[in-house]
Amino acid sequence: MSGRKFRRQHSIGSYIVDFYCASDKLVIEVDGAVHDTAEAKANDHVRDETLQRLGYKVVRIRNGEVFEEPKLVLQRIAAAFNQS
Repeated sequence: MSGRKFRRQHSIGSYIVDFYCASDKLVIEVDGAVHDTAEAKANDHVRDETLQRLGYKVVRIRNGEVFEEPKLVLQRIAAAFNQS
């Protein structure tokens, strides 16, 4: 991930994503408990599909993972960079 730059709270169309790496068109969403409802999950699904249709890769990470398993989170992000 070295050398890649991320923007925080970046606007893409009508969406504001948590983190965005323009060089790889990678979106990172960090989700808390507010995303656990059926309605939020459905909205997130539509949002992810829309972004993917526009050519973005989307990785969703739970808030707890960031604090409890930071190495795993970094591995998932690194793996997203390696996807074609």
